[in-house]
Amino acid sequence: MEKKLYVGGLPYSTTEDELRELFAQAGTVESATIIQDRTTGRSKGFGFVEMATPEEAQKAVEMWNGKEVGGRTLTVNPARPMEPRAPRGNWQDRR
Repeated sequence: MEKKLYVGGLPYSTTEDELRELFAQAGTVESATIIQDRTTGRSKGFGFVEMATPEEAQKAVEMWNGKEVGGRTLTVNPARPMEPRAPRGNWQDRR
């Protein structure tokens, strides 16, 4: 199993520190990132956690996938590599 995990279904008020503390219950957290909307800066309700070892990542999946946190059910699974996206176009072309 990979060490990097996708965490979906996060309460929108969750901070990166809270996410780190939550997953620290399964082992050593190397990084915890919550994805934010570029325009508003608000959480999109998902993020990524990187655990120190694949074994700790597996433990975190078993511990948190399907569990309720802050009234929302978490989805925790190994993160997939980001797929290439089509260019959105040059912002100058939108005038």
